[in-house]
Amino acid sequence: MTDVSLAPAARPYTLSDFDFDLPEALIAQHPTPERSASRLLDGRESQPADRIFRDLPGLLQPGDLLVFNDTQVIKARVFGEKASGGKLELLIERVLGGQEVVAHMKVSKKPAIGSTVLMAGGRTRGGFDATLLSRWPDADGPLFRFRLQGPGSETPYDLMERHGHLPLPPYIERQQSTGEDPDAAEDAERYQTVFAAKPGAVAAPTAALHFDEAVLAALAARGVERASVTLHVGAGTFQPVKTENIAEHQMHSEWYQIPPETLAALERCRQRGGRVVAVGTTTIRTLESWAQTGKTTGDTNIFITPGFRFAVADLLITNFHLPKSTLMMLVSAFAGYAHIMGLYRHAVQQRYRFFSYGDSMLLARARQAAPTLPTEGSP
Repeated sequence: MTDVSLAPAARPYTLSDFDFDLPEALIAQHPTPERSASRLLDGRESQPADRIFRDLPGLLQPGDLLVFNDTQVIKARVFGEKASGGKLELLIERVLGGQEVVAHMKVSKKPAIGSTVLMAGGRTRGGFDATLLSRWPDADGPLFRFRLQGPGSETPYDLMERHGHLPLPPYIERQQSTGEDPDAAEDAERYQTVFAAKPGAVAAPTAALHFDEAVLAALAARGVERASVTLHVGAGTFQPVKTENIAEHQMHSEWYQIPPETLAALERCRQRGGRVVAVGTTTIRTLESWAQTGKTTGDTNIFITPGFRFAVADLLITNFHLPKSTLMMLVSAFAGYAHIMGLYRHAVQQRYRFFSYGDSMLLARARQAAPTLPTEGSP
């Protein structure tokens, strides 16, 4: 296979560079009937090839390593009211420990610090109370820190599971503002990967939604190894970039972890000359955060734009992203800006389905210096 492109020296990209025309009809509102029946745009070479996702095992080689994000989407969207009766909505972004959480709050007039709001009717009615402790991460922060208390000893995860709703992306328009979603049963299964294991995300690692047991079995038979990382995807993944100068954008922070067995799998892959295949932008952000810092757990706000030099991944499986998004910038950095824009034009012309429930593509890293993984004890 020939390289798609030689990664050029980065030029000053602006937000407008990552815009494109997307017909609204191509925004997927429902998943395909079968996970692996979605389409796969093979963009590894200069000429794209239209495939089906179940073709993936034949596109990889024995000895390659697939790295997944095993985060699990939680029912983080909860409805309630203030003591005055005013309605509000919380989107719980992170569980801090104990009964404390961090959340986005949607309300006409924000309650005062120290006040308690009644979620799902409040704890005296079988729901739970949420006491507002502070803004987060500081006094000017965009999020809010709450302490939750149910009628018993339930954890925040218990309370969300019982009273919360799946936080579907804002572009899935069938979700009702009241939280009543007629397709909730479908979403509970399909807006979750088949290997989701670590609760904490408010958005799915969507590139992995295409994998089913048949594809995983075919990959194993092909001699492709599997490993997992965890990055709890936050609502900031949908945050628009508001500055034309993309260097001024403040990237959101998300928690990640790479277990020792995945580090060992990465080392084995390097030693045998295999390729690291990152499944999704969340996985590649995790791997490259580790490569930059040497830290296997912590928070990352890594912002990957053209000119970034990748240290770990050789291939990337990803869905089609929003115009002007940080994820468009990431895939452009990985596969080359001109190549990505050409692939997106092809995808629109061929009526691929876009965004979370949409189709996927397979990308090769634009040619640059060989990846270098951190060594034990490196900073």
